[in-house]
Amino acid sequence: MHFESSTPRADGFFMPAEFSAHRGCILIWPERPGSWRHGAKAAREAFGALIRAICPQEHVYLAVNARSRESAVQMLAGTENLTIFDLDSDDAWARDIAPTFVTDRHGAVRGVNWRFNAWGGEIDGLYASWARDDAFAPAFLEAFGYRGYNAAPFVLEGGSVHSDGEGTLLVTEACLLSAGRNPQLSREEIAQTLCDYLGAQTVLWLPRGIYNDETNEHVDNVCAFIRPAEVVLAWTDNPNDPQYALSAACLSYLESVRDAKGRRLTVHKLPIPDVPVCVSEEELRGYDFADGEDTREIGERLAASYVNFYFANGAILLPAFGGENAAADARAAQIMRKLCPDRAVISIYARDILTGGGNIHCITQQIP
Repeated sequence: MHFESSTPRADGFFMPAEFSAHRGCILIWPERPGSWRHGAKAAREAFGALIRAICPQEHVYLAVNARSRESAVQMLAGTENLTIFDLDSDDAWARDIAPTFVTDRHGAVRGVNWRFNAWGGEIDGLYASWARDDAFAPAFLEAFGYRGYNAAPFVLEGGSVHSDGEGTLLVTEACLLSAGRNPQLSREEIAQTLCDYLGAQTVLWLPRGIYNDETNEHVDNVCAFIRPAEVVLAWTDNPNDPQYALSAACLSYLESVRDAKGRRLTVHKLPIPDVPVCVSEEELRGYDFADGEDTREIGERLAASYVNFYFANGAILLPAFGGENAAADARAAQIMRKLCPDRAVISIYARDILTGGGNIHCITQQIP
């Protein structure tokens, strides 16, 4: 893969907001036994439901490998607006390993490749080998004919940054300042790299993310732009919940800052599930963890949040957790319909994605 010798910012490219128009969306068919329990059967049903909900809105590019191709082809038979292509990876987190796309004022689209090290490398990474994941972005750009920029060796995952499309980025200190990412760089140097490769002017540093988020608290699980100068923030009114202090710190910060255009932010609270989503004994039996891979335990609280949604063209694909959280699912959908009345809000049962370690936003990556 030949990369441009300049940077996106120097060439007039910037990361558009996710709520802007898309050409398509990248996903990866789940397979890894340490992430997707019981042979990924339930996970594939969840991925399939999500893909079938996205395809009427925009084209879906689904990466498979030789082992998983047949199940994807069978489950998604007859689905229109879908391209299934062969590209191997270590897991299915397209948000974090696919290119981050940038565009210019004329509509040209290019991709940015970051270094991927499994959310922390040898410090606190979640698996021991990630070479195929790290190679995914440049391989995708080359396969589909996109010009690209190489930000490596700078470590970044797509889920750790949100853009308003107007020069402002959202990140969390917990993630981007973690010891396993870019410890040799200062906070200012990290911000400058982000601005250079995402065409931004202002980086807003939320202090924390979602409690027990094993990505060192990606921003896409706690806060997201829904339009310029307007965000949704994961929230709980329960002062005894460990999320309370984290969300309160984020709210205090968001109320104190301005975006790249000098605007104060409007913050909408999007409550987390009423009942914590925890790993069950039956679920735990379904995993097959590899050596050096992060493991789970019975009763472990998962980082469940409704902020981890995907903006498709004309729709919002919103996580739902069911069971004791059915009322919370409905509340989240009602809030998002009120905030985004021009979009259909489609709730997707996502517990079987969450037990893999992420959610709807984590497994999708938009192409502007």
